[in-house]
Amino acid sequence: MLYKNLTAFLLLTVMAGCSMVPVYQQPTPPVAATWPEQADDADISTDVAAEISWENYIQSKTLHNLIERVLVNNRDLRIAALNIEQAQAAYRIQRTALIPTIAANGTASRTGVPEDTSTTGSSYTATSLNANVALVSYELDFFGRVRSLNQSALETYLATEEALLSARISLIAETANAYLSLLADQKLLRLAQDNHAAQEETYRLVKRQFEVGAITRLDVAQAATAVENARVAIAQYSRQIAQDQNALVYLAGGDVSDLLSQEETIDTVMVIENLPAGLPSDLLLQRPDIRQAEHVLKSANADIGAARAALYPSISLTGSFGLASDSLDGLLQSGAMYAWNFTPSLTIPIFNRGKLKVSLAVAEVNEKMAATQYEQVIQAAFREVADQLAARRTYQLQLDAQNALVGATNEAYELSKTRYDNGLDNFLIVLDSQRSLFAAQQGATSIKYAYLSNLVNLYKVLGGSRL
Repeated sequence: MLYKNLTAFLLLTVMAGCSMVPVYQQPTPPVAATWPEQADDADISTDVAAEISWENYIQSKTLHNLIERVLVNNRDLRIAALNIEQAQAAYRIQRTALIPTIAANGTASRTGVPEDTSTTGSSYTATSLNANVALVSYELDFFGRVRSLNQSALETYLATEEALLSARISLIAETANAYLSLLADQKLLRLAQDNHAAQEETYRLVKRQFEVGAITRLDVAQAATAVENARVAIAQYSRQIAQDQNALVYLAGGDVSDLLSQEETIDTVMVIENLPAGLPSDLLLQRPDIRQAEHVLKSANADIGAARAALYPSISLTGSFGLASDSLDGLLQSGAMYAWNFTPSLTIPIFNRGKLKVSLAVAEVNEKMAATQYEQVIQAAFREVADQLAARRTYQLQLDAQNALVGATNEAYELSKTRYDNGLDNFLIVLDSQRSLFAAQQGATSIKYAYLSNLVNLYKVLGGSRL
């Protein structure tokens, strides 16, 4: 009866077990409750960016094809996925410590006994066969050390899942930005080529006027300078286009020329402009990097429980039960002898207790560091969103103003050219007007790219593309 009561007590203790993991408390987000200058009703919508799939947010078939290929072939994303598999395997290994390990084994031996050492006075050969099932060193988790390690491994695994999702979102945004950069540089190259053609035509006219003595050599030199400046711009944007294409090839892990369209331009590509920003509290649920940091914090919290439990005694059980015989036939018959052993062991930390206390102190410091890093991630996320929201409110105004500037400089160029042809102005004014027009056109293209890139980055920092 005593043994039965003891066994029942041990089983209940193992099942119920106490946990020394501190009660987890999520740190209070160290950010404001609303975004700076959040007056736009769309920003306070109950919808969130993560509920909008990237296919619906980015309205470009070419970009859809590029992103899909990148998500399949990108090596960084593959590494992130393999990290999940590694963490999952580690969690499974740790989880097996919660259940006893049962192993079956068999042994056979033959021993020759000489006559002078034999108890019977004659030599003989002894045969021994054993077959048993063994309980291999199972730790009774009285103080929750094994469960704490299991919880820590689980949180690490969940953190790697969030890391993969974060990498996926960043990769989508990086691909979109690389494609937008290519479209912008393609338009800038076309502008440079058009400017070069216009400058060459002007140079030919100026040269003919110089040949008849209508203008000075200075005018010819200034026209030639404008032509060479246009050639410099063509070389610059040709190089940038090649680098943009290389970036897409790197992201996609192979050639993407079959996916690129010559019809789409920086002016025709579309993304959703009225993206709901929600409230800062939404980021705690939507940003995978924030959830990743919180899983790391929970893992560190569980490590404290494991370190605390290590200060207390641990009990391990080993044992086996099987059959023994001097022949294989006898082993399989009812007359075989039963063999068993049961070996509980108690380990009490005495001389290494100081080391274990240091390990506990290290675990507590690691938890504090994880909590601080979690708060840092939240603060960084808040700033990223606030910056992108501020940019969204001003880029459209800047683009409208820049387009108006292009119209004004084009009109000024046409007027200066007419006045020069009528002999009212010198050629330097025409060249200045041409340079101003080209610069305004360049600025409009660059701002258009920055505006679209801002919309892509806003989608990313709001935790978009979970679908």
